[in-house]
Amino acid sequence: MSAPATQGKAFDRKLFGRMFAFTKPYRRIFWVTFVLTILLAALGVVRPLLMGDMIDDHALTGDARGLLYVTLVVCVLLVLETVIQFYQAYWTAWLGQAVTFDLRQKLYAKVMGFKLRYFDRTPIGTLVTRVISDIETIDDIFSQGLLMIMGDILKLVVVVVVMFVVNWKLALLSMVPIPLLLWSTNIFKNSIQKSFQDVRTQVARLNAFVQEHIQGMAIVQLFGREKQEYAKFRAINKEHRAAHIRSVLAYSIFFPVVEILSAISLSFLVWWGVKDVLAGVATVGEVFAYILFINMLFRPIRQLADRFNVLQMGMVGSERVFKVLDTQATIADEGTFTTSDLRGDIRFDGLWFAYEDDDFVLRDISFEVKAGEMVALVGATGSGKSSIINVLSRAYEFQKGSVLLDGRDIRDHLQAELRRSISVVLQDVFLFSDTVHNNITLNDPSITRQAVEAAAKEVGAHEFIMRLPQGYDTEVRERGGILSVGQRQLIAFIRACVHHPRVLVLDEATSSVDSISEQLIQQATERITKGRTSIVIAHRLSTIQNADRIMVLEKGRIIEQGHHQELLAQNGAYRKLYDLQFR
Repeated sequence: MSAPATQGKAFDRKLFGRMFAFTKPYRRIFWVTFVLTILLAALGVVRPLLMGDMIDDHALTGDARGLLYVTLVVCVLLVLETVIQFYQAYWTAWLGQAVTFDLRQKLYAKVMGFKLRYFDRTPIGTLVTRVISDIETIDDIFSQGLLMIMGDILKLVVVVVVMFVVNWKLALLSMVPIPLLLWSTNIFKNSIQKSFQDVRTQVARLNAFVQEHIQGMAIVQLFGREKQEYAKFRAINKEHRAAHIRSVLAYSIFFPVVEILSAISLSFLVWWGVKDVLAGVATVGEVFAYILFINMLFRPIRQLADRFNVLQMGMVGSERVFKVLDTQATIADEGTFTTSDLRGDIRFDGLWFAYEDDDFVLRDISFEVKAGEMVALVGATGSGKSSIINVLSRAYEFQKGSVLLDGRDIRDHLQAELRRSISVVLQDVFLFSDTVHNNITLNDPSITRQAVEAAAKEVGAHEFIMRLPQGYDTEVRERGGILSVGQRQLIAFIRACVHHPRVLVLDEATSSVDSISEQLIQQATERITKGRTSIVIAHRLSTIQNADRIMVLEKGRIIEQGHHQELLAQNGAYRKLYDLQFR
């Protein structure tokens, strides 16, 4: 998925309004930090004024007692300012973390609800970037962006007002380079804005590439494609580096410019201030105070450019996050009927289904499976076998026709209950980086260890599990890396068994296992399909010869159906498949 175009604004009111809505549970914290920000801006200008008075009224007049008193006041103000600064920084960071926690929870919940077609079109690495990196930039809006910008602007306003009130001539002289500084700041902001957009895009590309190629590392190595894939990664990484260097270049130019302009402002002030002191128009304390004011003036302006870039980066991230949140890629769950009394009668009636537009992979499919029956689907790759399962479990929505479960449209059933009532054992078993027990129960606390062990014994997998280092508590590592294909398949059978489904689907369950594992799986199949409505997809016809009915699919249509012997006698497509395997 390509990166969405940003609106090119450092601050977008509509986007921020949506983000600010997430602060509602923490509004008290927000307003406390806002008040602390105002206090910091007010306290900041008091110290230079006090230090100017310290020089004029006490140091130059020899008033040691008064000098000590003012020094103590300045120290107290410094301590007070430090304490306020600590709490302001802590609560703004806390607020940012609280908002991003809630936003990340909402985003992940949204992603979990997407239909599988969305994941077919979207690189996993891109979604990882949205949930992790882009959310972090939103945290920066609150912890380093908006409130800090408000504080810097408020400090600037207070400093400028106080400078003009105390001595407007010195104030004007101090601000001679300001127009040039504002002009250069605007150029810096615009150049860094595009750089940050490029950085976010390249981060998403890197994540997507690395995620995909690490998952497919076996293919890369087996086909000797390391050099070619390394070259691709180098090219993407080079673009990522270039994007970062463009932002570094902008910083490298801007910060020295700020320092030079600050030095120029200071030079003007000293040159004119000394003249005014000698002429009796200004005091030494005033000149000293204005030197401090200049530092307070230029530092926030320099920081403002940085803050705006943080804000811009957060806006880019938030726009991408909200684009995912606004994506309507869920399957409508408008069902109201429970499946607690489900028998398991299935009926497909004139079903048409396509993954993309009108490119139908199932065409006018009609068949019926009675409760407790076992129906097998066979056919060449791409004939539509797995698509029937995808439609039945509502992983994908069909376009025309109907699918009935116990005589009721599957869309009328509660989606969560429907999927709990249909257990699917896939050819490519996915195991999480967790224990055997948790992979079987999927962390459902209602499924006890006794129930898991009973199901494992029924499937015939208890012995091999107990031979693992920690038995059922053994960590299987990512994607079940410590287990063989057959063992992972048996784990999937136990997983299906402990959830007590009324409908069981076995999708190519024995196509990738050795003969010993196949025998175990066949025995497990006979046990767990007994008394359940079962749909079995198989390439190995030996595993489905006892099915109540076998349906042969070709190009999305059912071309033959019947018992094993009936289909052999017809001398048609099934007979050809049988002869290919056994003769």
